[in-house]
Formats: sequence, structure tokens, C-alpha cells
Amino acid sequence: MNTRDTYTASPSTVRYETARVEGLNIAYRQAGDPENPKLVLLHGFPASSHQYRNLLPALADRFHVIAPDYPGFGNSDMPDPASFAYTFDRLCHITASFLMQKRFDRYGLFVQDYGGPVGFRMVTRNPDALEWLIVQNSNAYEVGFTPAWAGLRNALWKGRTPQSEQGVAGLLEFEGIKAVYLHGHRRPELISPDNWNMDFRFMERPNARRVQMDLFYDYRTNVELYPQWQRFLRERQPRTLIFWGQNDIFFTPEGGEAYLQDLPDAEMHHLDSGHFAVEDCLDRIATNMCRFYDEKVALAPQRGSARRAK
Repeated sequence: MNTRDTYTASPSTVRYETARVEGLNIAYRQAGDPENPKLVLLHGFPASSHQYRNLLPALADRFHVIAPDYPGFGNSDMPDPASFAYTFDRLCHITASFLMQKRFDRYGLFVQDYGGPVGFRMVTRNPDALEWLIVQNSNAYEVGFTPAWAGLRNALWKGRTPQSEQGVAGLLEFEGIKAVYLHGHRRPELISPDNWNMDFRFMERPNARRVQMDLFYDYRTNVELYPQWQRFLRERQPRTLIFWGQNDIFFTPEGGEAYLQDLPDAEMHHLDSGHFAVEDCLDRIATNMCRFYDEKVALAPQRGSARRAK
């Protein structure tokens, strides 16, 4: 009798797939049972869904988790910026269309860095999609900018010229990308060099630096929307969990605290970490996400006073 071994992936197995969205191939990672509560992870700069490579399996027993790469990032298509507008509005539109295609109609939303401008646009346009919110070093307040933004706020945003672009171009080079990953992280040995080596390889593709510079310039439109996003949080009061790396190269500790002005019932975790806190605080983040969902979202208890975890 002939026998054939069969392999059935466990729910925590991460799958790497692509979807065709408005003519573009959008790469994404997903894990977990589709019958479980849905959770969307939106990545930051200069990364891709790769930044969630460890968080996805850590959450997959509890959630159906999905993490797309925006156009121009990671393994998604990067159309020519001469004919494709790289703006946060466009990234929002493509990401929302992707989630609709994947039948993510209502979900928890994890935003980090660029994930905030993309995600806040999505949920302010479709508030009923948001079940709960997780914020990890994603800014929505003027007080959140560190001096690392000087070249953007004081030069590029006031006038895009070759000179003002040159002032921030170092962020797109190898040492600049590496610094984003390592700055403020107390245990750099926990952070894989694959992060910056891969991101820099993507940055070496034709037009990649132009794509990122377009988004650097367009970031000014996010600041204009901060009052709208703050009003959304204040009026809707989504159940919110905040993880804030206190040593972020881009965003100040005050930027994290500012959320509590509009979300007094949010749970705040101060992390001795930097921009990519999932790299060295994975267990704390994953464990508290599962606990918070079970206590505050699944059971939908009455909201109480803000809980702070040092």
C-alpha cells in the first residue's frame, strides 16, 4: 500500500501571499484561524510586514492576523512614482481596498509609525470597522516630534528642493536605516541585522528613494489631520492599548502621553525601548494584547479609569 505524507499547517504558521488590488500585487503575511477575531498590523518606515515576523505567530492562537506591505514597500509592487502618487491618502485607499477584499470588515488595528497615518485615515472614514486600537510609537500630536524631524519640518515641508531633500537623504542610507532600528534599544543583540540589511536592499531598487522622499514630503498632510484624528479618538473612545518606546529616535515620550488627553481610559505601557519595540519587547506586547482583548474587548466591560503599567 502506498502512503503519502500530508502536511497541515498549524494556526500559528505564517503564510506569505499576494493579492491583486487595483492593478497592484500587494504582498501580505497572515496567520491564525479565520474564525478568530480579526487583527490588522500596519507597518512603519523604513520597514514592511517583516517587522511583524515574530508578532504574527505570537498572536495567531488568539487572532486571525494580517499584515500587508504598502505599495512601494517590502514585497508589494512599486509602481513608477512618475505615474503613481505616493501619498498617505493613496496608501490608505489601497490598504482599505485590500482589507475589504480579504473580508476584514471589523478588526483590531495595530499601528506603528506610518501605520498611524494610514490606519487613522481608514477608521475616520469607516469608524465602524474599528473594534479596538493598539498604538506603538505612532504619532498623532505635535508634541510627539523629536529633533530628528528638523530637516523635514523646518526645510522640506516648507519647500521641496534638491537642497531640502539632501538634508534628509541620510535617513535613506544604510547607516541611517540601521540607526532607526538600534537607537534607544538597550539590548541591540536582540535586534536582527536582517532588518536593516533587507530594508536597505529594498532601498537600492530603482525609484525607491524617490518613493520614500515623496512620502517624507507628504507626511506634512498627516500633521494637518491631527485635530481630526484626535477628535475621532475623543468622540469614539475606542478601547485602546498603548505601547510606547521611551527612547524612540523619532517620537518623544510626550507624544505617547498625549493620547491619554483624548483617551483617558487607555492602557499605557512605557517600554525601555526604541522605535521598533516589538523587536525587544515581543513577549510583553503579545501577552498584554491577548489579555487586554479578553478583558476589555471580548467581554466589553464598563470603562474605568486609565490603567498605567510602568
